[in-house]
Amino acid sequence: MEITAQTAEQLRITAEEFELIKERLGRTPNFNELCAFSGMWSEHCSYKNSIKWLKTLPRDGKKMLVKAGEENAGLMDIGDGYGVVFKIESHNHPSAIEPFQGAATGVGGINRDIFTMGARPIASLNSLRFGNLKEAKTQHLLAGIVHGIGHYGNCFGVPTVGGEIYFEDCYHTNPLVNAMSVGILKNGETVSATSGKTKGNPVFFVGSATGKDGIGGASFASADITADSAEDLPAVQVGDPFQEKKLLEACLEVIKTGAVVGMQDMGAAGIICSTSEMSAKGEAGMRIDLDKVPTRQKNMKAWELLLSESQERMLLVAEKGKEHLILEVFEKWDLPCSEIGEVTEDGILNFYMNGTLEASLPAYELVLGGGAPQYDRPTAVPAYFEKIEAFDMDAIAVPDQLLPVAQQLIKLPNIASKRWVYTQYDSMVGTGNVSTNAPSDAAIVLAKPTNKALALTTDCNSRYVFADPYKGAMIAVAEAARNIVCSGGKPLGITNCLNFGNPYDPEVYYQFVEAIKGMGAACRRFDTPVTGGNVSFYNQGPDGPVYPTPTIGMVGVLESVNDKMTMDFKQEDDEIYLVGISRNDIGSSEYLHKLKGIEFSPAPYFEIEEECEVQREIRKMIDKKLIHSAHDVSEGGLFVTLMESCFNRNLGMNVVQSQKEIRSDAFWFGESQSRVVVTVSKENRNDFILLLEKLETVVTYLGTVTSGTIVVNSEDWGAVSDWKNAYDNAIAELLAGHESEHALSSL
Repeated sequence: MEITAQTAEQLRITAEEFELIKERLGRTPNFNELCAFSGMWSEHCSYKNSIKWLKTLPRDGKKMLVKAGEENAGLMDIGDGYGVVFKIESHNHPSAIEPFQGAATGVGGINRDIFTMGARPIASLNSLRFGNLKEAKTQHLLAGIVHGIGHYGNCFGVPTVGGEIYFEDCYHTNPLVNAMSVGILKNGETVSATSGKTKGNPVFFVGSATGKDGIGGASFASADITADSAEDLPAVQVGDPFQEKKLLEACLEVIKTGAVVGMQDMGAAGIICSTSEMSAKGEAGMRIDLDKVPTRQKNMKAWELLLSESQERMLLVAEKGKEHLILEVFEKWDLPCSEIGEVTEDGILNFYMNGTLEASLPAYELVLGGGAPQYDRPTAVPAYFEKIEAFDMDAIAVPDQLLPVAQQLIKLPNIASKRWVYTQYDSMVGTGNVSTNAPSDAAIVLAKPTNKALALTTDCNSRYVFADPYKGAMIAVAEAARNIVCSGGKPLGITNCLNFGNPYDPEVYYQFVEAIKGMGAACRRFDTPVTGGNVSFYNQGPDGPVYPTPTIGMVGVLESVNDKMTMDFKQEDDEIYLVGISRNDIGSSEYLHKLKGIEFSPAPYFEIEEECEVQREIRKMIDKKLIHSAHDVSEGGLFVTLMESCFNRNLGMNVVQSQKEIRSDAFWFGESQSRVVVTVSKENRNDFILLLEKLETVVTYLGTVTSGTIVVNSEDWGAVSDWKNAYDNAIAELLAGHESEHALSSL
């Protein structure tokens, strides 16, 4: 067939890129070769519209053992001779079309990135975004995605220990499913995703047989979702968590044989991606016999084998002469293992089918950082900023009665308990999670076999980023660090999942660039380098793009699990204090947006040096064992923070508004940043007061912990048990009685 610019455009390659491909090859590519470029030069694989700005992020630090982008996931030193491997990635478009498999394979893929480096996954987290929970479509997506995450994680045997869920109208068509995995390995035992340079080393395909599911998934993830996207359903992969469990154990075992030169997950773009990236890194090439790839469907074409994203597969390069060691391990685990080629010295990938050369491609020209194009798109300040600048807080009446507002607020889906979701996840498998009975702002997981623990969190309030991309992204990093500090940990590093709309839209690209700048500034200030992550563009529906959502996955370290601090009030008569300054600020709050119906308002107050001071003082209080609890102020403001601290032990509180100059709704429901609620026992009160005299941060007395009644400004607001019931059951009650109830109950 004749290959033209029209052929390229059907494969989502622009006419300009088609000319560039011909220039790089010195000829017109055949169809198989063009398909390879389609996958590798897609947004999902090449980062062509983002790499310029990603390079500006801080990607190095004293604890970094592998620089960002060098391997499948980030690796940082936690001491005692061990490292933590972690990464977050998106599976948004597949989950929008086929929620169960889309979410399940997202979990599978991110775990493979961890164990392909030689680390055993010990914890999973996620960050999810949906539309209005009252909509039947949202309920369908929620049910399927949660079931997919729970099914894969539970069967695979890695606990889901934390995450976040938001519901906003802009995610109606395009939900966000960001999955994070964390693993531990011994320093020096990392496996690299490289071919090595030794000519003749054998190349093995290991894991599940290849099928037609997932073909073109990378390019599918690099386009807008439309009414016709369901026709792309074959682009959604099908996962098998039990097969992945066997693959995990086999990979960790085969690494110990010493026969492995390099290994990489076959993720986006499948075989063409793993062969090209490993070869480019090794400055080598490969000869691959595609007819030797194990398949589960007959007569698959060369381009189908190159682009299939069937799950639970790895590409492995071994030392020549040690092939038997590889084969023995995978035979033991009853997994397909086939020698499909060898390493060459010329930098060329030659793909054969039954002896016929089907594609010949220079590895370097295909990959990110090599020949893949890099763009810097035009930006434009979003037009809606004018509406944000026009916001007048004085035009919002202060409610005469706070109680009815608080009762509504506690049941909002973004605030209420997500127990309907997390009870579907196994959070205890592996015995490493220590967060279940005594909740902390971050999940705490034992870092076996060391005596240390890890603090893990995912954070991003996308409405803040929508209001101010620079400040909002800074807040996402700051809140992640604050959650780790409030849990007794020291922030170590981040991985990010950058979810935005179409990069060809100048207003969207402005959001992206400013968010990158804000994230970079915050990471430099907190000394939390970016270890890697994922960019997901084209997240939008007919009404426009989703909120800009730069999700932060952060890892922190506790020298001992005994250093853990929890968020719950511990006993009656403990004194309640607010560390940090409350401000006359209701911008972008749940109160303003959901209860007052204001779509456009400024991001909440944030100043990074003030944030650093608060975190530094909280760390001192925890180190000196002066406080009984610590819980940061976030969605819902101070009142929700206080209530969440009451729930675990069914304790109450008697609190008063200490700053009369602030509007009452701003004091209780505003979301200005850099604030933490702590409790202090009577025994520690004097030492705590002495510490306050040396602090640079403002600390305000709020009241005391009580036996079970909520009293606010001397007004009886009822029993904590009633509030807890409303908080725990709000989401389940919203789901009940709607069109998707049958779909929910059937899962």
